[in-house]
Amino acid sequence: MVKLIGVSTYVLFDKSLGVALYKFREFPLDFVEIMNEGYHLLDKYNYKLHLESLESYGMKNVIHAPFSDLNIGALNEKLRRVTLEIIFETLEIAHEMGSLLVVLHPGHYSPLSSKFPKAYEKVHKRSLEEIDRVAEKIGIKVALENMPKFPILDGQTAERIYELIDGTNLYVTFDVGHLYTVTKNYIEFLELLGDRIIHIHLHDNNGESDSHLALGDGVIPWDDVLKVLPKDITWSLEVRSLDDFKKSFEFLKSYLK
Repeated sequence: MVKLIGVSTYVLFDKSLGVALYKFREFPLDFVEIMNEGYHLLDKYNYKLHLESLESYGMKNVIHAPFSDLNIGALNEKLRRVTLEIIFETLEIAHEMGSLLVVLHPGHYSPLSSKFPKAYEKVHKRSLEEIDRVAEKIGIKVALENMPKFPILDGQTAERIYELIDGTNLYVTFDVGHLYTVTKNYIEFLELLGDRIIHIHLHDNNGESDSHLALGDGVIPWDDVLKVLPKDITWSLEVRSLDDFKKSFEFLKSYLK
């Protein structure tokens, strides 16, 4: 049996966070993964209110660190520092909210970093090491997420995620849908990263584009995939709409019977 099943607020990203949490209360969920940007941005002024709501609904929380407009691999040092400050603030809030973990995106390539790949590697690694140190000090787990097939995105394969977390105590978020746009080799991902995987993202696609479809609406062979995923960690449904979430949740429940 899966230890904890939850949903990402990406499902209701066009609604306020308060409305999203209120709607999710209707489902027997263990946690909500808060996509910490846009209408769902957490700060030191609002997090207590949302934490109270979650607690009243009997749900724990995971926080997905902001990533839009940010880049931990930026060669512009001012931009990199601002990115890290925003992530550090997220880690502090996650600690205050008793979050199970924080999901983190890797850096991404730019026209400049494409011309200076060695500098990019050095800067990217430095950022991950800084995040690791701060997370250790605060006492919060951070799990680096594998990315979908897209030219500028880093961290698309199991080997690359392994390289990025090597030498740190960072964990891994295994996004099954993302991997299925890249290699489709989920067994290799699980074998290479093993116990470092502490969180799962579930959504479907056509094997090419990162479309975040409901489970069963794409080509991912869920009967094979679900049986090999680790069961003692958190599983989060990260689909595009409430209807897709309901369909995916029923799909998952029928598998877990």
